[in-house]
Amino acid sequence: MPHSVTTDQLLADHIVLDDQAQALLFTEARSANTFTDEPVTDDQLRAIYELAKFPPTAANTNPLRILFVSSPEARSRLVDLMSDGNKAKTATAPVVAVLAADLDFHEHMPQLFPPRPEMRDMFAADDDARAERARFNATLQIGYFLLAVRAAGLAAGPMAGFDVAGVDAEFFPDGRFRSLLVVNIGKPGENAWFDRLPRLDYEQVVRYI
Repeated sequence: MPHSVTTDQLLADHIVLDDQAQALLFTEARSANTFTDEPVTDDQLRAIYELAKFPPTAANTNPLRILFVSSPEARSRLVDLMSDGNKAKTATAPVVAVLAADLDFHEHMPQLFPPRPEMRDMFAADDDARAERARFNATLQIGYFLLAVRAAGLAAGPMAGFDVAGVDAEFFPDGRFRSLLVVNIGKPGENAWFDRLPRLDYEQVVRYI
C-alpha cells in the first residue's frame, strides 16, 4: 500500500511526540563513540531506570538486570574483556552499564504477577523455557533502557563486542545472570557520531494481507 506523502509529513500528521522529542529519541539518535568528562550522577542513573521499568514484558517478568560500572578498579576489569575496538570507549565513558538477563527471574513472579503467583513454580520446572523467556524479555527491556538514556539527555553507546563468558565469570560468577550488552553512557564528546547509515524503506519491510 504505497504512500505519496513524505516521511516528514507522516510524522507531523500522525506522531503525537513533538519534533524535539522525536529527534531526541528516534530520528537523530545514534550510538555515541566518544564522551565528555562530565560525570553522570547516581540520580540520573536512577531516573533512567525509573522510566525504563514501565514498558511491558511478557507476563511482567522484568528479567533485565543492570550493573553500573564506575569505579576505576571495576572499569579496568571490564575494559580487559572488551573487543579491541571498544576498549578505549569503555575506558573513557563516565559510566558503563552491563545489561544482563536474570535466569532466575521467576523468583519474583509472586511480586510481579500477583494474580498468578503459581507462575513461579511453572517457570522453575522448565530451565530451558525460563532461559529463553529471560533472554527475550531482557532484550526487549534493553530497547526501553536505551530510550530512557536518551530521554535523560544523555548519549548511549551500546556494544555487543565483548567476551560474554568472561564478563559473566568476572561480574556474575554465581551463574544467575547472563550478560547481553555493554552500554557506555554520558554526554557526547567530540566527533561522537558516525555518519548515519541507511534504513530500509517502508515498502521493503511492510506487507498487507
